[in-house]
Amino acid sequence: MKRAEKRDHLIDVARELFNRHGYHAAGVDRVIAESGIAKTTLYRHFRSKEDLIVAALRREDELVRENMRRAVEERAADPRDRLLATFDFLESWFTSSSFFGCPFMGAAGEYGDPKNAVFQESAMHKRLMLAYFEELARAAQLENPKWIAEQINYLHEGATAVAHLTRDANEARKAKEIASKLIGAATE
Repeated sequence: MKRAEKRDHLIDVARELFNRHGYHAAGVDRVIAESGIAKTTLYRHFRSKEDLIVAALRREDELVRENMRRAVEERAADPRDRLLATFDFLESWFTSSSFFGCPFMGAAGEYGDPKNAVFQESAMHKRLMLAYFEELARAAQLENPKWIAEQINYLHEGATAVAHLTRDANEARKAKEIASKLIGAATE
């Protein structure tokens, strides 16, 4: 495996372990064991476990936003329908074997100091998602797109938290119904 491939493999293994078990519970030794890559190689790529966590969160952010954008564009052409399609993406995630709650909220909860790099990376993801929702609201020419984006974001966050606790993917549909009413009211 080439150097860059080893780094990517470490990040992917760490992402899966952190998501499934938590950031403190999934130790470096477990990442090493499951990746099959030596500890010295891990520390050649990442100075600390926190650096590995930040890299894993960054990769998670890229994948989530890219996958959501692709799914939304495949499901809907109309800008208003695209806002609603974000909830279809959530429902798909909630029913997947990789759903263990929001990895960004989990990371922020475990690394609660706002100055910590892990917390900051988690917060960055949330800002980027909010910006995406605002982009969709602007494309839909909704009144007060920033406010609409905030409401869509709240619905996403709430549905994710409740689905994590209940293991019920219907939470995405419930949130989508509320969003539909919100968008309808913003177009009248």
